[in-house]
Amino acid sequence: MAGRYAVIMAGGKGERFWPLSTSRHPKQLLALVGDKPLIAQAVDRLQGLVPPENVFVVTNADLVDATREAAPSLPPENIVGEPVGRDTAAAVACGGALVKARDENGVFAILTADQVMGDLDVFSATLKGGMDLAEQNDILVTIGIEPTYPATGFGYIESGTRFDTAEGVEFRKADRFVEKPDEATAAQYLETGKFYWNSGMFIWSVAALEKAFGAHCPAMRELMDTLAGYARDGKIVEGMAATYPDLGKISIDYALMEKAGNIVMACGTFYWDDVGAWPALESHFEQDRCGNTPIGQVETLDAHGNIVLSKDRLTAVIGVSDLIVVQAEGVTLVCPKDRAQDIKKMVIALRETGSYDALL
Repeated sequence: MAGRYAVIMAGGKGERFWPLSTSRHPKQLLALVGDKPLIAQAVDRLQGLVPPENVFVVTNADLVDATREAAPSLPPENIVGEPVGRDTAAAVACGGALVKARDENGVFAILTADQVMGDLDVFSATLKGGMDLAEQNDILVTIGIEPTYPATGFGYIESGTRFDTAEGVEFRKADRFVEKPDEATAAQYLETGKFYWNSGMFIWSVAALEKAFGAHCPAMRELMDTLAGYARDGKIVEGMAATYPDLGKISIDYALMEKAGNIVMACGTFYWDDVGAWPALESHFEQDRCGNTPIGQVETLDAHGNIVLSKDRLTAVIGVSDLIVVQAEGVTLVCPKDRAQDIKKMVIALRETGSYDALL
């Protein structure tokens, strides 16, 4: 049986959970939901399926030390940092190189460091079943999440005919990937029973990934081969420094998943949350009788439907509704919930003026 590995992508910048999350301490390094940093939770979910020595993390170069501290169960050399961000295809190629250098016949999962999951026995069965099928077939496995509401914040996968069943999990052929829909389209997707949320998690063999890159994105095939050579010599960092500056940015969806014809989707029925912005916390913390979500030292009066986080000092809100109020890292944020996605725009604007770096 081929060796089993996992590559966790952990290169987030922390923009949507600012000011609690910053570029130096982004979301995956925070115990945003639960008692451990999200990266540590991602590692813990692999217990019994992939041994720690076979788990790799691809993060940003300036986050390597903090990530090693947050995930102490992993060998330090398994946590590597990209010198510059080049989107997810490059991160996947880097992870594939690390696995290939260790085991050219390996099968591995691509996971993310900033998602929250439940029903972990079902999650483990989904990963194991996907690895079994990826070892036996020339396929690219993606994990779709059975939708529970017509979400507009996720991309979708349209599933086709049944491919197989493994570990009690149904696998279907993936017909197409679609971008984030509007609400009416999302409702239509839900009614069909064919559309699943795109989780951004994948499973494949080293050989299948190399073949797919070669057919659809040769630059990533070349990168994977080059970095594998560096990794065999224990010089993956030098390899990234030599190759990354000249790379173009491309996501794994554009590079492979929207082009390949051998994609199989696991029907994920475990609890999954992308935790993409502040409003997502409402489903993870208790709300008071007025629908507020208080986290930390918070008092409210005649206030309704607010998310208020203030862990180091008291924050009080009076007579307001549907706001995000965050007191963290010496910064106070006040924002309507329906404009949560604009927090990233604020961070970008602060960066351009130099104000953001001054706060770090």
